Amino acid sequence: MAVSIIVVDDEQLARQRLQAMIESLDGFEVCAVASQGQEAIDLCRQLQPDIALLDIRMPIMDGMQAAELIAEEGLRTKVIFTTAYDEYAVDAFEVAAQGYLLKPINKEKLEKTLMSVAAKAGFLADGRSHLSASSRGNIELIPLDNVRVLQAEHKYVTVYHTQGESILDESLKSLEHEFPSFFKRVHRNALVSSAHVVSMEKNIDGQYELKVEGCDVQPLVSRRLVSEVRGWMKQL
Repeated sequence: MAVSIIVVDDEQLARQRLQAMIESLDGFEVCAVASQGQEAIDLCRQLQPDIALLDIRMPIMDGMQAAELIAEEGLRTKVIFTTAYDEYAVDAFEVAAQGYLLKPINKEKLEKTLMSVAAKAGFLADGRSHLSASSRGNIELIPLDNVRVLQAEHKYVTVYHTQGESILDESLKSLEHEFPSFFKRVHRNALVSSAHVVSMEKNIDGQYELKVEGCDVQPLVSRRLVSEVRGWMKQL
């Protein structure tokens, strides 16, 4: 079931742009739109959407006032503010906002924020469906199904996926715990996508390596994990 979202902005073009971006994302849907805060509150009471994307500066009732009412009434809706002004950031989190997006909003930042809020709130039954990597200020979203190998190198984790490789600002341990059905530990510095392991073979040094579908990297298997890896490979 898709995560339901209400889009609230007094500018029609802004509403349409956000709605189009959301509808292009897997797992999210726009259930309603509103042009000011009171209308948003009425729709939240009626529809109980999972997330409200709230503009801050609006006539009649602004986004801050609407967020305060959502919190006071104990509505299930999680608030993400969308605004062209960064001076509201501190106030936003004082009214229990879950996210803060500065305009102009791009699709990658929108998806990352929606995924984060939805996962923390338990709206995504299986948690995140993507990993997020950052490079030169840009956010790259990598579907879990595209991931093949995760290797720790120095302070970073490199993810090898079907579109190349990227750097993650997450630890192997946290990824292993968050995605136990996707990734298996094969070495102290490596996880693999168990669904894409092809074989385990000895190299010329007598160490075991894994061949992984769609990936040139062949991670080593530590001696203590060889029998464990054999065990789950037999169940694939």
